[in-house]
Amino acid sequence: MKSITTRLLMLLLSVTAFAQTPTTDARKSKNEVVTADNVEWGWLNPLRGDKSPAAGKLWGDRTKNEPAGFLVKFKKGFSSPPHIHNITYRGVVIKGLLHNDDENAEKQWLPAGSYWQQPAGEAHITAADAEDNMAFLDIQEGPYLVKPTSEAFDNGERPVNVDKTNLVWLNANDIEWASEKSNVETAFLWGSHEKNQLRASLIKLPAGFKGKIKNLSPNFRAVVISGKVTHQFSKKDDENILEPGSYFGAEEKASPRLETDVETVIYIRSNGKFKIK
Repeated sequence: MKSITTRLLMLLLSVTAFAQTPTTDARKSKNEVVTADNVEWGWLNPLRGDKSPAAGKLWGDRTKNEPAGFLVKFKKGFSSPPHIHNITYRGVVIKGLLHNDDENAEKQWLPAGSYWQQPAGEAHITAADAEDNMAFLDIQEGPYLVKPTSEAFDNGERPVNVDKTNLVWLNANDIEWASEKSNVETAFLWGSHEKNQLRASLIKLPAGFKGKIKNLSPNFRAVVISGKVTHQFSKKDDENILEPGSYFGAEEKASPRLETDVETVIYIRSNGKFKIK
């Protein structure tokens, strides 16, 4: 009997450990800005020192059991050994060329603006091939750990690699939450548009855009992927110039003011709706 009970307990623990990624985020975001030149940098894997990619904090703490967003810089020629992660992460290439796939797969170099998803437990390598390589990573739980492939498991999710040329963009005429005159475009990346569910999209603001994003959700976080945008929480607040790698959060019902001189792409992760006007 004791043996059977022990096996059942181990099975329950396994199911819990290999559960799919959380689909909600109970944490409330606040009005905050991290410009690209103010990111706090360290090592993604401190034990490997400068042999590890550099990691820059945007929000949350990737070393704890909580959602987090962070930047990762890779040196030219970097290639990791085969490994797994204990949790699922999503990534968007900001600079350079990155490859993330099975160790035996042909290299699929993803350029800036591309998206990928790496499921928990899936064996893979990560490599970089340009002089300057940087990506944004988004996790819904933590800590973010690197583990050997001997601990690989299947959590039911599947890897995704989408070259920027394969993204499907909808224009403002097709989007109920963006005014037609804004000329905004969006490409949906992951999540669900059901009530209170996490979702993420790329939002393309045209050159000359001048408007607001009204946050209708308890949790709203945005990362500049390309271009440049002037950000201001209200007319009385300071302006911030946000270049690629910059981040801003917004509290519920906040309406940050955005202005562009060049076409700008922003990654937006929210726990509900927002409007662009």
